[in-house]
Amino acid sequence: MIERVIPARRKDLGGFEVGRVLPAPLARMVGPFIFFDHMGPADFAPGLPRSVDVRPHPHIGLSTVTYLLSGEIMHRDSVGSEQPIRPGEVNWMTAGRGITHSERFEKGRREGDRLDGLQTWLALPEADEETDPGFVHFDAAELPAFDEAGVRGRLIAGRALGLAAPVPVHSPLAYLHLELDAGARFTVPAEYAERGVYVARGDVEIDGQPVPDTHMALLGRGRPGVLAAPRGPATVMLLAGEPVGPRFIEWNFVSSRKERIEQAKADWRAGRMKLPDLDHDEFIPLPPDPVPPPNPMS
Repeated sequence: MIERVIPARRKDLGGFEVGRVLPAPLARMVGPFIFFDHMGPADFAPGLPRSVDVRPHPHIGLSTVTYLLSGEIMHRDSVGSEQPIRPGEVNWMTAGRGITHSERFEKGRREGDRLDGLQTWLALPEADEETDPGFVHFDAAELPAFDEAGVRGRLIAGRALGLAAPVPVHSPLAYLHLELDAGARFTVPAEYAERGVYVARGDVEIDGQPVPDTHMALLGRGRPGVLAAPRGPATVMLLAGEPVGPRFIEWNFVSSRKERIEQAKADWRAGRMKLPDLDHDEFIPLPPDPVPPPNPMS
């Protein structure tokens, strides 16, 4: 049963738009998933300006996963990684006590491209928030996949449906990419406490209730849900996991402790966080602190 449906809120990042789903006012997290952006779809013409790139910036207390439906992004980070990501592949970066990285649209600049993908952050358990930073990449062929009854699926990370992905996760979770043919049905497993179903393309129903394009349905606990694509093909991302506890999130920082975020802000402002080895000539400055609302009693 659907408990809540969250629409993607469109945000312009300066050259392309994203649909931001998490965090939302009424749903901060799904298991450890604390941030979920749908990038694009956006068509890039050759000669794309460098201002569209995501310049070096920092993270703490989380893992990020970039997963593309189309397009290509070049990743560089402060642990020495340089890795393009293409559709069906996984770039999994663990920030831990601190990492910096950039995301460049170099293929789009050279020859044009169509960007369509998902970027997700997962909060680390408290015991792992200060772990060493790291980065791993997996080709599509390394990820478990299945194809049956009009449903093609790939397990991006975690465990589900008797499958286990090689990605080194820090808490119990599942992240699935599903392609449903028109009329196909899929049973959303109930093995995790919290589950979200995001419709990237098409329209679906869950237990007979409609979920439109670019919306995420949050499912109730304890029972499977029947996902169907009665009107046409659909692309769906399934997020599931066990809660890791409440988290603070500010700019690119996630932590169970507000003071740790303040320390990260001070470190970035003072230049104490190492920039990517292969991309260190520019960076995104720390945004100003938000202005608190006026006190109506003053």
